[in-house]
Order: sequence, then structure tokens, then C-alpha cells
Amino acid sequence: MSAMPPRLSIVIPSYNRPDLLRACLASVQQHAPVGTEVIVVDDGSPDAVIGRTAVDFAGVRVIPLARRSGFCVAANAGLRAAQGEIVELLNDDTEVAADWAGPALALFADPGVAAVAPLVLDRRAKEPHIDSAGDRYYLGGIAAKRGHGEPLTPEYLRPCRVFGASGSSAFYRRDVVIHVGAFPERFGAYFEDVDLAFRLHRAGYTVRFEPASRVFHHGAASHGQGRKLIEQQSRNEERVFWRNVPASSLRRAIPHHLAVLTAKAWRRWTEGNLLPFVCGRLRVLGDARELLRHRRTLKERWPSGDLDGWEVDESYWGRVSTAEKVRGRKPRPSANGT
Repeated sequence: MSAMPPRLSIVIPSYNRPDLLRACLASVQQHAPVGTEVIVVDDGSPDAVIGRTAVDFAGVRVIPLARRSGFCVAANAGLRAAQGEIVELLNDDTEVAADWAGPALALFADPGVAAVAPLVLDRRAKEPHIDSAGDRYYLGGIAAKRGHGEPLTPEYLRPCRVFGASGSSAFYRRDVVIHVGAFPERFGAYFEDVDLAFRLHRAGYTVRFEPASRVFHHGAASHGQGRKLIEQQSRNEERVFWRNVPASSLRRAIPHHLAVLTAKAWRRWTEGNLLPFVCGRLRVLGDARELLRHRRTLKERWPSGDLDGWEVDESYWGRVSTAEKVRGRKPRPSANGT
């Protein structure tokens, strides 16, 4: 008789950061539930250094990519290979706390939950400061981490619905993520988790924030500055807006979006980074056909998933309609009947 597949699979995409990966795997090995599957996707690291680091940890499976392809490709490769019903994506610069998985996994007893955002804390801070308490989305085209940089206060110790879960540490219902198209590989990295959150909502699912599930993030190790990075982030943020904000909301969203672009351009100009910011936004013009094709696909797959009637906060998009508050909403079935 074949063994039952593990309920939880952990997928860690990694590129050329063996020291951070080692710390991440050590914490996972110490705290993961019995039977957890751990997969490291080596995103084409030189000399296979990531794979060589991962094999020092018993039971860790390594998926080597032939060349560096970016977070989205690596994450999708891990999702496809995972055997668990639930998959947690972990950045290689994260470390998990004791019993971090249990509270998050419990929320998936609700079949309408497609993703769970843990409480992500800044590893570098002396006192508890938040890196992410789930994601929110501003109608004008800004994705933001709830509570980012703030001290840990009672407000962020309450479970709640959120727009999205940060790809640094999100738990996902694997079959649902694959059914809605997984991560957009053309993005490479940055804002791919926001794009996915839109599709999860359109398919009728919800995302929850669970503060009892805690992950520590080194933060600065995942980011940096430079022309290419700013341009990529700028392009992907613009892609998310035009790929996902539905036609019924665009009339209201576009004036907000123009204000956002003006404010962001001013900030980048004061930083001396206006050119890559503008280049990133303009490069979206070359994606016009792909953007239109994506929007048509969304409309065809989820015709009632348009956002008419959704409550839109003055600042952030929370996707809770009045009707849903009264009666709830049954999620649409995934490809294999979830």
C-alpha cells in the first residue's frame, strides 16, 4: 500500500544564498509537523551550491533548474512537484517559529479558503516589528503589506480576511492555485503574489490572516536597489493593475491610478531613480496584447467574478461584498472538485 501524501509541502525557491538557506532549513527541520515534505528549488545557482547545501538536511528534495529563471518559474516548479494538499512557499531568507504551521493549516478546514497569510516579523528588529500581516490592494494600483514596519500591536493579533498573502511565506491550497494558473512566469519576481490573489478571489475563494502562525524574515536580503530591480518592480506593479482591475471599476480606478503614478514618480525623482521607474511603466505598453488576452481569459473563466458590488474601502480593496457578509459565498469548484 502506498503511503498517503503529506498534508503539508514546503517549497523554498533559492538562488545562490546558501547561508540563508541553511538557516531556513534548520528552522523548518526543527519545527515542521511530522510527515512534512520539504522541496528546495535551485534556481540555476552557480556550481549547484544550493543543491549541495540542501542535501545536508535529511529528507529534503532538491529540484535543480538548468538556468536562473526567476521566483515565479521556481515556485511553479515546486508547486507542480509537491505532493501535499497544502503548500507553503518560503523565501530562503525566512525562518519559521515553533508550531507555526498548525494554526494556518487549521484554517483550510474551510473549503472556501485558498490561502493563509502568517504573521511575518522582521528578523532584524530588536523589538517585534511587522514585515507583513497579509497584503492589501489600493484601487489606484498599490499593493501593500499590512502593518509593514509597524510595532506588533493588538490590531495585528486578530485573525481576519485579507486581500492577499505574501509570497515570502504564504500557505496555499495547491490544487486551487494550479487551477487558477499559478504564478505569472513572465513577471520573473515581485507582485506575482498580488496577481495570484486577484485570481483566487475571482474564482470565489478567500484569503485569511493567521497571527498565531509566525515566520521571521530577514527582509533586506530579499531586496536591494539598482536600475534593473526598480524597473522590474515598476513594470510588474503596472501589469497587475491593467491585468486585473475589472472594466466595471476602471472608470473609478484610473483617476486614482494617475495620482499614484504622479506621487511615485515624484518620489523616484527625489531619489534619483525616475528613469528606471518610468521605463518600467512604459514597458507595459509592449505587453498590451498579453494583457488583453489575460483579461478576456478572466472574463471567460469567471464571468460572475467581475467586481460589481464589491465594497471598496477609501484606501484599500478588501473584497467583502455586502451580500457575502449576510449569506457567505460558495467557492467555485477547482479542476479536481475541491
